[in-house]
Amino acid sequence: MRPLGGDLVLAVRGSDLAAEDRRVLNAFVAQLAAAIDRRRIGAQAAEAAALAEANELRSALLQAVSHDLRTPLAGIKASASSLRQPDIDWSDEDRDEFLRTSEAETARLTALVVNLLDMSRIQAGAVAPALRAVGLEEVVPAAVAGLGPRASRVAVDVPETLPPVTADPALLERVVANLVENAVAHSPDDAPVRVEAGEVGGLVLIRVVDRGPGIAPAERERVFQPFQRMDDSPSHGAGVGLGLAVARGFTRAMGGELTIDDTPAGGATMIIELKAAS
Repeated sequence: MRPLGGDLVLAVRGSDLAAEDRRVLNAFVAQLAAAIDRRRIGAQAAEAAALAEANELRSALLQAVSHDLRTPLAGIKASASSLRQPDIDWSDEDRDEFLRTSEAETARLTALVVNLLDMSRIQAGAVAPALRAVGLEEVVPAAVAGLGPRASRVAVDVPETLPPVTADPALLERVVANLVENAVAHSPDDAPVRVEAGEVGGLVLIRVVDRGPGIAPAERERVFQPFQRMDDSPSHGAGVGLGLAVARGFTRAMGGELTIDDTPAGGATMIIELKAAS
């Protein structure tokens, strides 16, 4: 019997060993015990890292809820409270403005909650895409139209001759919508966002091109982490820093990749890579 650490022992049966064989056995036991210790330490480190990541995400979520989710609720409540004031005779224009504010803040709140739910699915590994051949004409116009009036700031150049891609249409629409939303939020009002696509070596590339401040190469992986934002300006996105993380998570779930490149004239270009359907 040779102890290996913890509750483990090595049991050896047979006749007595010669001195030389005992030294070999002892050396083997020492190596085996060291390997078991390394494995145990590695498992403990992985568990500690997972707990640390979970705590970090929990803290970020609480911070996001305390600010980003409360802000649209405050706008909705203020508009509703104003409309209910019996001692003020609001004009039709004022009432329309209150209603527009409520609608806009409700849409903003809905987008926040949807991204939170999507991120929880990605973190739990619960995204099960229904892959099929999807034409970009199915998803890109719908994704852009979801912007409402801001869709007028987006130019779409997706040739009809492109092959379909292997994707889940609902997930792909969410990816494109998140990227376009992010691009519009970071681009000047007089600089249209472009959505263009092309085929390269069996891949279909969808590019969402903005004219914003761009993203430094050193920051390009960080912005895909949950709850990461490049700044805290309210105009730069109405989210908790989940749009890009959700977009990459969904893209990878479909067997694709999402990367960032420079826009030649200044800005950032998000590139979705998906396999062309055979």
